[in-house]
Amino acid sequence: MTKKIIFLALCSLLLAPCCAADAQQQGKVARIGYLDDSITSRIAVRLERLRQELSKLGWNEGKNLTIESRFAEGKNERLPELAAELVRLKVDLIVVAATPAALAAKSATTTIPVVMTNAGDPVGAGLVASLARPGGNVTGISSLSPELNSKRLEVLKDAVPKLARVGFLRGTTGGIGRDLQLKEIRPAALALKLKLEEIDAQPDSKGLESAFQTAKQKQVNAIMTMSTGPFFAERKRIAELAVKYRLPAIYPEKGFVDEGGLMSYGTDNNDLYRRAAVYVDKILKGTKPADLPVQQATKFEFVINLKAAKQIGLTIPGRVLERANQVIK
Repeated sequence: MTKKIIFLALCSLLLAPCCAADAQQQGKVARIGYLDDSITSRIAVRLERLRQELSKLGWNEGKNLTIESRFAEGKNERLPELAAELVRLKVDLIVVAATPAALAAKSATTTIPVVMTNAGDPVGAGLVASLARPGGNVTGISSLSPELNSKRLEVLKDAVPKLARVGFLRGTTGGIGRDLQLKEIRPAALALKLKLEEIDAQPDSKGLESAFQTAKQKQVNAIMTMSTGPFFAERKRIAELAVKYRLPAIYPEKGFVDEGGLMSYGTDNNDLYRRAAVYVDKILKGTKPADLPVQQATKFEFVINLKAAKQIGLTIPGRVLERANQVIK
């Protein structure tokens, strides 16, 4: 009995440091930064998605997690400054919403891990060396947004009878993300024998109204928007203008349709943020970003709003309706 007691006592002494270390680790509060190029109040849905997905993995604000969020309010030139601010705060990790924010974070630090939630073409943008071996401190999820513009153009042609001229609203701020999207959609329009009218649009009420007036002057038959955070932030206004000017439109995210837009074809953003949260979880637990291959979007959703179609007098062919994941009546 005495030997048994001594043995148990020794085991307790040996395990004590491990238990203390575990307790210390459990007591640590992780600090992550969130960087977005959009307007705080109108893009909060993205940050909320991230919070929800992290909570499912055991990371809860106020307990073992704090989130430092920074928004460029539609001014991409502010992103480097905001990224540098997060680096000065010594966050454990930076989550970025799209390509412009990812580039700013990559330029600001080579040591703090950066997780992309929906970068369009991370290899083309120079964010990672390759999808399989990202290298460096950046990894995450690719949304394939440049390639999806071509698919949207195809859907639009199928949905709008006698479509000949499409207005493509593009951001006024240049950058690699914009260049990649234009590089993809221009040859796609040629292949589909469509005239693409590229229209610069400042993402605010006055700028968008002016862009739609230009679209009507150019006699376009339909509208598309570039996939950017600032346009998503103005999704309600864009959907309203499309109805006002009676222009069929297809958008990159379901959020536009939720605000009254006609159609959307794009990645399932809930799935993107779920998978990005898994990467955050792994990195906070010790995995190196360079060891996590960049994943591409695998879930897509095509949504049609028949209420919006009725408002502009458009009858969408049955063969197109059959392809939709969701039809809002």
